[in-house]
Amino acid sequence: MAGVSPDVASASNSPFRSEPSARDAAPQFVLPLVVRVERGDPPARTDALETAARAVLVMLSDERSVGDGEWARAVRDWQDARIRKVVRRARGAEWRRAGALPGITVTGKAAEVRVFPPVPLDGWPKELAKLQVSGTELDDPEAPAGADPEVPVLWMSPEVEMSAGKAMAQAGHGAQLAWWELSEVERAAWREAGFPLAVRTARPRRWRELTASGLPLVRDAGFTEIAPGSCTVVAEHPALRRP
Repeated sequence: MAGVSPDVASASNSPFRSEPSARDAAPQFVLPLVVRVERGDPPARTDALETAARAVLVMLSDERSVGDGEWARAVRDWQDARIRKVVRRARGAEWRRAGALPGITVTGKAAEVRVFPPVPLDGWPKELAKLQVSGTELDDPEAPAGADPEVPVLWMSPEVEMSAGKAMAQAGHGAQLAWWELSEVERAAWREAGFPLAVRTARPRRWRELTASGLPLVRDAGFTEIAPGSCTVVAEHPALRRP
């Protein structure tokens, strides 16, 4: 499951950019995510994408990731550089070994994703480094229902084809950009609600409207799968909608 998605840009008023900057000279960190894919019983694609996005938000908001928390320095170092995310898959004993490492497991309808504190790009724990990055695809047995208009929606591009892992990383980017744009009060409300969100693919006309809306927009660096600068996700949180 190809899941490296190393770069994002957000709404025009955000300090985060995809253009080359001093951030590129900083030590590079990566946020590892592992999705559980048991043989013969894989999760649905949309469920996996939504669960990965929530896992990123859970990591960002965890008390260990802020202030003087034990993961806070790693999270700051990661966010000071390119916010890379890598999604790998595990089953059986691999999943149990991953679960023994410090991290947080987030469960969706059926999907399970474990997120770990950021690690140096070349400093993965051996239990995670050996997990597969490619070779698995996920599908939706049936088309997802329409998204609740009161719930944040991560709109995927209808123009860019991505593997499931790549799309999970991109959904995580979209959730993170929305988080950055929210006030502390809005963040607290989202967290207390359990980070409800939906991931849906926009229709072409709607996608053009979304990319021109000023909402947080993910642009990929193009290190894997897709062309540099590709717009992949727009994060439409109700608190960020323009009147």
